[in-house]
Amino acid sequence: MSGSDARLNGALMLGILMVLTAGVMLGEVAFSAGDYARALTDPGSPEAEVLWQVRLPRSLVALLVGASLGLAGAVLQGLLRNPLADPGVLGVSSSAASGAALAIIAGLAMVPGAVEVAAMAGAGAAAGLLMAFAARIRAPEALILFGVALSSLTGALTALIFNLSPTPVATAEVMNWLLGSVQNRSFTDVAWLAPLLAIALVSGLVAGRGLRMLTLGEEVAATSALPMRRLKLVALFAAALAAGAATAVAGIIGFVGLIAPHLVRALVRSDPHRLLVPASLAGALMLALADVLVRLIPSEQELKLGVIMALVGAPLFALIAAHAARGWRT
Repeated sequence: MSGSDARLNGALMLGILMVLTAGVMLGEVAFSAGDYARALTDPGSPEAEVLWQVRLPRSLVALLVGASLGLAGAVLQGLLRNPLADPGVLGVSSSAASGAALAIIAGLAMVPGAVEVAAMAGAGAAAGLLMAFAARIRAPEALILFGVALSSLTGALTALIFNLSPTPVATAEVMNWLLGSVQNRSFTDVAWLAPLLAIALVSGLVAGRGLRMLTLGEEVAATSALPMRRLKLVALFAAALAAGAATAVAGIIGFVGLIAPHLVRALVRSDPHRLLVPASLAGALMLALADVLVRLIPSEQELKLGVIMALVGAPLFALIAAHAARGWRT
């Protein structure tokens, strides 16, 4: 790691630490100085319960989900050589959502971990189809089109699940999950998501050499000594695992995977290998900050994190698309 990369990652981790502190200290219930003192000195107090068993795991889950989506976006943008690629473009997120919706409609929401396992099964099925397709057809454009088709199919499947919902309560549960949130998450979710993110990050870094070589073009990459086909599959596995794990825990939260890599891309000179860690950290910082803001916005019912990210991300997506279009014209 170069000195500039270390400074960038250090600055992002400092920002993450500050936002994590804010996430623990701030919330819907305002604490006085005495409340904070009791929380820090009496582990059995109600104040300590709120800080360490409610706010802390929620903030950690927001960090891990944001990091997973940022990593998935960086890997996909390097793999597809498309600055507009994000985890939703290949249908992994929508496939995970279909799996979770099916589990909720089937009445498994009360079974611990059932919805998450179903979501990961959906993401795994999508990843398997994508990897099988990528192994046969190398063109990134074909993979994008296949991903769009898969996303449309799983979106239609989710709509069918809505249509067949046995009760309005089940329908509301599915809709609530699909809107995306880290509310009421626990250390169990942290323990479940952290190792999956670690595996995805290591896989992405392993594939990073291939992503860097792809910036020179498919023809040049094919003539290199690197096992490009294998590295592409590893990259696709990393993106699918990260996106699927994030969706399984928090529901659908869009635009993080698209925007986070662009926030730090210029600082790593658009190197897709060097981009992976900063993009993951930027995604973590971005989503954790959004979660703090969601808690502080005065409203009778807490706004969903996925909704807030869509409201913020859509204008940023338009700016990124306009910038990319100017680059394509030139």
